[in-house]
Formats: sequence, C-alpha cells, structure tokens
Amino acid sequence: MAKPRVLFPFTEAGLGHIVPMKSIADEFERLYGDKVEVVRCNFFTETDNKNLKIFGERLCTFVQTQNRHTSYGFFSTINMEFWRIHLATWATMTFLRLGSRKPGYALMDKYAPDLVFSTHWATNYYARKCKCKPLTAMYCPDTDINPLFSYAADIVMVSTPTGYNKALKQHPIRFNESNLKEVPFLIREEAYGVPADKRALRRELGLDPDKFTVVLAEGGYGIGKMEEICKIILERDLPVNLVPVCGRNEELYKKFLTVQSKGQTHFAPMGMIDNMLQVLAAADVFCGKSGANMCAEVCFFGLPLIITKYATTIEEKIGKYYIDYVGNAIKIFKPEKVVEKLEEFINSPRLMEPYKKAAEAQRQNFGAEASAKLVFELLCKKYPELAE
Repeated sequence: MAKPRVLFPFTEAGLGHIVPMKSIADEFERLYGDKVEVVRCNFFTETDNKNLKIFGERLCTFVQTQNRHTSYGFFSTINMEFWRIHLATWATMTFLRLGSRKPGYALMDKYAPDLVFSTHWATNYYARKCKCKPLTAMYCPDTDINPLFSYAADIVMVSTPTGYNKALKQHPIRFNESNLKEVPFLIREEAYGVPADKRALRRELGLDPDKFTVVLAEGGYGIGKMEEICKIILERDLPVNLVPVCGRNEELYKKFLTVQSKGQTHFAPMGMIDNMLQVLAAADVFCGKSGANMCAEVCFFGLPLIITKYATTIEEKIGKYYIDYVGNAIKIFKPEKVVEKLEEFINSPRLMEPYKKAAEAQRQNFGAEASAKLVFELLCKKYPELAE
C-alpha cells in the first residue's frame, strides 16, 4: 500500500510563516519519514495558474503595505476581527484576487494529500474546501489566534498560554481542548547547534569580537525604522558592532553599503542572509518590529528586545506578550529614544540582566517534536496501522 501523504505547503507573507513550516517539516520527516510520504511545496509559485500566482504575490505586497503604512495595517487587521471568522476568510479569499479560489482547490487536489499542515491560513482554507478532503492541522505563529486562523481545522496549535486560554474563552464553540493545543514555538533545529561563544561568532561574521553588538531587523522585507536608528548611531559614533539586516529591501542594503563609519562604530549591513540564527546569537541586544518568528528567535537566544514598531494589531499583541508576559522586551518607537536606551545598555550592561533572564526562562518552550507528534497522532486516527 502507498504511504499516507502529508503535505507541507510553504507560503510567503513575510518570512514568519516559512520558518516554522521548515521547522515542523524537518522534524516530522525525521520522526516519521519511514511511515509516511512527506511532500513540501511552494504552494503559490509552483503553479501555472496566473490568478493563483497573483494571489500569492498579493499576500506579500499586502504585508509590505502594512509595514510601510501602519494606519493601513491596523485598519486591515481591525477590519478582519470585526467581520469574524467565516466572512473575513471568504472575503479575503474571494476579493484579494478574483478567480483564484477554485484554482487553489484544484491545486490542493492535485497534490492528493491525506493530511495538510499549514502555517498560513490560506492553504488550510484550500485544504478544507478541496474535493479530496484531507485531515488538516494548522499552526498559528502569532501570540493570539486571529479570525483567519480560527477557520475550521482538525487541530490548531499555538505557542502561548495567553493565546491558548483566550481562544478557548472567546470561541467556546469553535475551540476545545481536543482541537486546540498549546505547543512549543516551532524554531529551526539549527538553532540548537549554534555556538554560545559570542566572541567566536562575531569573528566568523567579520565583526569586532570585543564590541557591544546591536542587531536590527524589520522582518523579511526590511521596512521600518532601521535606517533612522542606524543614522543616529553612526552620527554619535557609538563603540558598537552595528548590524542592520535588510532582508529583501535591496535598496536600503545598497544604500547602507555606501555609508562610512566615523571610526568607533563597526558598521556591518547585511542583506537577505541564511545565517540569521548566528547573527542573533552574536548579539547583545536586538531592535526591530514585533514579528512573530523574529521575536521568538530573539527570545530563544536570551536577548533583550527593543520593539521599534507595530505594523498591525497582530504585531501589537505579539509585542505586548513579550513585554508583559515574558518580560524580555520594551517598546520604544522614537529612534532617538531607542539610541538613548542602547547607550544606557552600553554604559551599564547590568541593566540588561532582567531582560536576558526573562528570555532565558523561556528556553524550554521551543522545539518542533511535540507538534510533530500531535500531527502524527491525528494521522493515526485515519490510518491506525501507522501506530503499530
């Protein structure tokens, strides 16, 4: 008999959906690759359908617009919460690109999955609507489960106790202890292999091993306040390694490459990189917007987090989680004030200790194994012979 097929459809809408998907797909294949067929795909790019491709592109541009225009970001997410689960989902899937829904169903049927694991609500929607009717599991990378992630699925996972309890309370008909699970954050397995020696990591990265290191990032698209913060640090010539990670913002990266330090600041801009985990591990402090995956990885490496921007209500809730619940973050939106706080940390490193200890206390709440086992248990309900 053919092995049951488990589909992991990667979706880009920022990188916050891609990173946890890689984490769970790798772990699931490691644990159960001998019993099931693991299939990975880039759902919106591995298709010949024009409308479906455009839908995927618009998911990306939608996130970019939210980051450029905060008022738009807040309006769109508040509007989503107002219309609630079914209407918000139907409207988004229908009008973001007309003519893309049915091709989405057809593509999902083409893969013929027995189970679909989603880290983005759109692929879960197609899985629920397609003809082959696979089992569906969904991981919400945010701290709260927003309406689009509340859409029907056999199991939904979230990594925060606040988000878990809030969903049970606010949606008692939709969620219960059987179909909603609290799981550790889906961090990449490579994170556990990153050396703890910051000085050695800095040498590898071409940084000054003995300098206080500030890493800045604004999600995969690099849209935020990095440029303003870097300008002030360079003007003040602070004695730091200053590492802005521009992601896909090539224009900003190229601009940074033309900037010269006055002398004390070691300025090391980076573009779209594949060693972000090493960069974070080399840092003393991180500055950036409160994207879900980025905040989780910053916390994993025990870093103080200076939140410089909320692009949406979703990111506002993520920020408040790390400020109020975890305790490793502070919110400072004005670039001048961000730099003043960095100067405080440089001059008195002991001020960072409460933030570092708060982050380090969360270290056990990471890893993909628990989620992979839950997915396998779900699959075993349909194929009990797998459990033998």
